[in-house]
Amino acid sequence: MNLNYVAAFLVALNLIINQNVIQAQKYHPGPQDLTFFSSVDETNQPYAIYIPEDFDETRKYPLVVFLHGAFSNHRLGLRRVFGQGNIQGPEFGTPGFTPAQTDLEVTRSYPDLKKVDFIAVAPFARGTAGYKGIPEQDVFDMLADVKSKFSIDEDRMYLTGLSMGGGGTLWIGLSRPDLWAAIAPVCPAPPQGTDNLAMNAFNLPVHLFVGDRDGLMSTSDAWEKNLKSYGVDVEYTIYPGIAHNSWEYAYRDGFIFDWFSQFKRNLFPKQVKFTSSAFKYNKAYWVTLDNLIPGIDASIDASFVGQNEIQVTTKNLLAFTLQLKGHPQFNADLPLKVTVGHDAFTISSPDAVAFSQVENSWQNRKFTPGRFSKQTGAEGPLSAAISKNHIYIYGTDGDPDEAEQESRRSQAMHAADWAFDRPFGGRVMIFPRALADDRVRQSDLEVSDLILFGTAETNSLIRKYSDRLPVELNRNATDYGLVYIFPINGHYVLINSGLPWWTPPASTDRPAGGIDRLMGKGNALNGFPDFILFKNTPDNVISKGYFDNNWRIPASEKSKLEASGVVKLK
Repeated sequence: MNLNYVAAFLVALNLIINQNVIQAQKYHPGPQDLTFFSSVDETNQPYAIYIPEDFDETRKYPLVVFLHGAFSNHRLGLRRVFGQGNIQGPEFGTPGFTPAQTDLEVTRSYPDLKKVDFIAVAPFARGTAGYKGIPEQDVFDMLADVKSKFSIDEDRMYLTGLSMGGGGTLWIGLSRPDLWAAIAPVCPAPPQGTDNLAMNAFNLPVHLFVGDRDGLMSTSDAWEKNLKSYGVDVEYTIYPGIAHNSWEYAYRDGFIFDWFSQFKRNLFPKQVKFTSSAFKYNKAYWVTLDNLIPGIDASIDASFVGQNEIQVTTKNLLAFTLQLKGHPQFNADLPLKVTVGHDAFTISSPDAVAFSQVENSWQNRKFTPGRFSKQTGAEGPLSAAISKNHIYIYGTDGDPDEAEQESRRSQAMHAADWAFDRPFGGRVMIFPRALADDRVRQSDLEVSDLILFGTAETNSLIRKYSDRLPVELNRNATDYGLVYIFPINGHYVLINSGLPWWTPPASTDRPAGGIDRLMGKGNALNGFPDFILFKNTPDNVISKGYFDNNWRIPASEKSKLEASGVVKLK
C-alpha cells in the first residue's frame, strides 16, 4: 500500500471529523434554551440564552445575567431583559389584576429580539424559590456552563433582575461583588440578610428602578440611601404612576445593555470596602477575610494611601489577607507599609500579606484554620445543609409498628417536598430524595449532606455518628424539637429530633418584606442559626445560637441546654 495515499487519507479523515465537531459545537444566533447538569438533585436544569448575530467564537463577549421574578421562568425572563415581556394591563400589581397575556402564553415562543453585541442568559433557578441556597448555586452552575461553551469577557459580566430577581441581583451581586462590572436591580424584593451588604457595592455601579405606586418603593428608597451612605455610584430611576411593573420601562428597547456597556470591572481598585458573616463569601477584589466570629458581620476598609502604603480599619474581624500581586500601586521590590488600626508594619513585600488578631492586637501572621475549625464548606448555619446535594433520611430502628413507621416516612417525605400553595401558581422545582436509613448507600454518604430525623434509638445513621455529635434529645421529650447542623466526613449532617423545624409558630405574624415569606418549609431554616432547642413551637426557644469556631456550644447556651433537662451534652 502506498504510504503517501494512507497519509493523505488520514489527513482528509481528520479534517472531516474536525469540521463535524466544529459544526456540532456551533449554536444558531438568537434566543434558545440550554441546560446544565445539577449535582444538587441529579437533574438537567434549563436556562435561556441569547447569542448575537454574526457570533464569532474567537471573540470574547460581554455577558448579561438576568434573574426572573416570582411565578416566572427563564424563557420569559430572557424576553423581558430585552424589553419584550407579556402584555400587561394598566393596573398591574393591584388586587384582582388579570394580565392580558399570561406568563404561560408568552413563554411558548421567542420573538425577534433586539440585536445586541452581548451574550445574555436567564436561569430557571428552580422557579419561585428565591436566589439563596440551591437557586443561587444554579446561577453559578449556569455561569460555569456558559463559560465552558462560549468565550466570556470576565471583566464585562453584568447582573440584573426584577422583583424576586431584583432581590437576587442585590444578594448575588453584593455577596460576590468582584465578579461583576455593574448590577441593575429592578423593583427588588431582597432576601433576608441582604440589607447588611450595601457597603460591598463601593466599587460596583448600581442602577435601581422602581415605580412610585409599587409597594416595594420604600425598600428601593432605603437601598438608595444606604448605598449612597457608603459612597456607592448609584443611579435611581422612579417611574411616576407605575406599580409593580417597572421592568416594562427599565428594560424598554434594550436600554439595560446600553447602560451596562459603560462599565468594566476593575479587579484592583484603590480602596476596598467589604463585609460578610460567612466564610463562603469571604473575598472581594484583593481582600480576603480569613477568620470570622460566627453569626457576626465582619467588615474591612482597606485603601492604598500611596505607593506601597496601605491603611486598614476593621470591625469584628479576626484575620485577613491582602493579595497584592498585580495591583498598580504595589511594587514587590520595595518595602510595604501597612497600618491596621493603631498597629503599623513594614513588610518585605511578599505577594500576599496576612494579619491576625492576637490578644486584641494585630500581628503580621497568617491565620490557618484547624482541621475541625469553621471554614468554607464547614460553617453552617442550618440552611447550609439543604443548599446543595442532600437526602432526607428517616429511621427504621426501635421496632416501630406499621403506623409509627409510616409516620416517620411521611415526615421525611414532607420535608423533601419543597412545593407549597402560593398565589398565581408558581413552582419550586427542587427534587431531593427521601430514604430509609437502611437504604442509604456508601455513594450517598460520599456526595450528599444528610438530613437525619429521629434519635440514636430510632435512626441508625444518628447512632453511627453519635460519638461525634455534640448533643442529643432525650427520647421521651415529646414536646420539644432539637435541630442542629454539624460537619462530618466533609459533609453536613442536620439532626432533627422530636418536633420538626417547620412546626407552625404560635404567632401568626409574618416578618415584613422579602421573598422569604413566600417560601416553604425548606426556607423556614433561613431564620435559624446553627442550633435550636424549642418547646411546642419554634418561637418558644429554650436555646439557640451558633457553634463557636471550633464547633463547640458557647458556654451561655450550654447552661440553658443543661437547665432544660431534656438533652444530653457530650
